[in-house]
Order: sequence, then structure tokens, then C-alpha cells
Amino acid sequence: MSLFPAAWGSRPSLSLLYQSALQAYLKPGSDDNLDLACEVGRLAVTLGLETIDLAWVHERAFSSLARPDSSSACTHLYRAARFFAEVLTAIERPQRRALEDNKLLTAEVQELSQRNLHLSESVEGLQQEIIQHRSLEESLRLSEQDAHANEVGMRSMSHLLLTAQEDERGRISRELHDVIAQTLSGINLRLSALHVESTTGINQDDLRQSIRITQQLVEHSVDIVHRFARDLRPTMLDDLGLIPALQAHLRDYTEGTGIRVHLTVFAGIERCSSDLRTTLYRVAQEALVNVARHAQASRVAITIQELAGRIFMRIEDDGLGFEVLGKSSAKRNNRLGLMGMRERVEMLGGVFTLSSAPGKPTVILAEIPSGASARKSVPVRRLPLLAAQG
Repeated sequence: MSLFPAAWGSRPSLSLLYQSALQAYLKPGSDDNLDLACEVGRLAVTLGLETIDLAWVHERAFSSLARPDSSSACTHLYRAARFFAEVLTAIERPQRRALEDNKLLTAEVQELSQRNLHLSESVEGLQQEIIQHRSLEESLRLSEQDAHANEVGMRSMSHLLLTAQEDERGRISRELHDVIAQTLSGINLRLSALHVESTTGINQDDLRQSIRITQQLVEHSVDIVHRFARDLRPTMLDDLGLIPALQAHLRDYTEGTGIRVHLTVFAGIERCSSDLRTTLYRVAQEALVNVARHAQASRVAITIQELAGRIFMRIEDDGLGFEVLGKSSAKRNNRLGLMGMRERVEMLGGVFTLSSAPGKPTVILAEIPSGASARKSVPVRRLPLLAAQG
């Protein structure tokens, strides 16, 4: 309970209170009770005064009470100092507690800041894990889609290959029946007629004419058999090499279509593997078939060269060109020629590309490692088939 009335609760009143309390304490014969000093200190704390404020209050109060000529001046000074010290004690204790509380609060704030930093790092790490998890899920989803698309593509390719095989077998069967069989039947009839004529006596000129006709039929049959053999596998490619085989094929092609073909090839191509040379021959063969069927071209240029350890074959015609089609036409049978060329090139680890546009030249480019072999090759990358022709 306060020793002073509530009216003392202001700074000016405190100065008067301080002076009164100090005067009472300094009276001769007063006891050594410092309760008033403690009360003044607590009131000063309540009013928010600091040590410097109380020092100024004490100095004014002591100046008004001190009697330098008094014999008890020293005693007054000592007791006044003790009174002031007691007042300050009431201020210093809460200030000291406040400082300690402030230190504790500062330490807690630092700890909370550190925890917040760790929490932020943890949240950031968790966000990164979530992003990686989502990226992995997206990659898996795309991989599943690609696997499904590849499966569908392989099924489509197998269907096209089987269809092509049946078509080719049907074509060979028809030609064997319509051409070879009829020619052999004609030869057999001619031989039967010659046998009859030889027994009945025949003019030598007529006999020679019959023999010449029969020989022509035999030669025609041989030519057809050779053509079938060249289509299946040109012996010249194995016996003489790629360049003579291409030159022979281009001569026959020009005679049959009227399309002029210019061939440029480096001699070192013959040192490449048989697989590579066969692939180049088949790509050129199929490309020329496409030109004859669709391009309405008058000239084709074929260039084979080696650059930086890779073989480049470029086939360009001066035909009408065509609109490049996308994957929507994948099931069209007339894509099989291009798909076959691409598959052959990619089996050797190469890249097959085609570019064309209406009114523009059509260009086929095959790029294959010079040391490629079908038995040890792995495709380096797979490009989509760009167009449907042939």
C-alpha cells in the first residue's frame, strides 16, 4: 500500500514529494527508515522517470535543504546520498529485470528467426521435391504415351510390310504366269513345230527363221529372269561394287522412263561395308521409283560424298513437288516406300530426312556413319517421316 495519496502521481508533484521525504529523513533524531525512499522510487518507476531525472530531482531537493554552515553538513550529505541510492534501487531493479527480459526476448527472437529460416529451407526443399515428383510423373506419362504410339506404329509398320510382301509376291506371280509361263509355252510350241518340220522336210530358210524366233523367245525369258534377279538382289553390287551397280541401274532407268540421272560419287565408297553400300543402292532405287511414279520430273541428281566420318547421299529431282504430310497419313500404303528407306538408313545408325513443297524440288538426304554395319549398329536418333509419296 502506497504511503502517499494519489494526488502525488505526477512529475511536478514527485519533486515536492521527494523534497518532503528527504527532509523528513534528514531531521535530527529521525530513525533510519528508508521506506519513503523506496516508495518515491516506485512512484518514479510508475511515472516512467529515469536515473538522470531523479538525479536532477535529488539535486534540487538537497540544494534547498542543505545548510553548509551546519556542523552536521557531512551527516546530511551522507544520509542524503543514502536516501538517493535507495530511491535509485527501486528504479534499477525493474530496469535490470527489463534488461534481462530483453536479453531473453532477443535470444528467443533469434531462435525463432533461425527456426523460421530452417522452416523456409524445408518448405523450399519440399517444393522442389514436389516439382521433381510432378516432372517425373509427367515424364512417365509421356513415356507411356510414346510406348503406346511406338506399339501402334510398329503394328502399322508390320501390317504395311506384310501387305507389301503380299503385293510383291502377287506381282511376281502374275509376271511369272503372264510373261514367263506364256513365253515358255510359246517356246515349247515352236520346238514342237520344229520337230514336226524336221521329220517332214522343210526349207532351210524357213527352219532358220523358226530357230531364230525360238531363240528370241528364250532371250526374252532370260531378260525377264535377270530383271527379277536384279530387283531381288543385283549380282553386280556384290561382284563389282556400288558404283557399277548404280550406273547399270541408272542406264536401264533412263531407257525405261526417259528421266536423265546425274550420278556423283567418291571412289572410296567401295571400301565401306556391304550393308552400307546395299542401303545406299536400295534408297536410290526406291527414290527413283517414286520420281517415276509421282514427280513428273525430267532430271534427277544423286550425290554420294563423305564428310567427317559420315556418308551423305542426296537425291534431288526437278519435279512438281508435293505437300509434306504428317503422321495422320501413317496408314497410307504409298508411304511404305519412304518408310522402308528410313528403316534401312536407321538400321545403320543413320538419319533419313525428306523435304518437298508444291512447285519445289524434292530432296532426300541419307546420313550414315562411314563404318556402319547392320550387325552392330544402333540408331542414333529417329526422325518422323515427313511426307507420303511412293
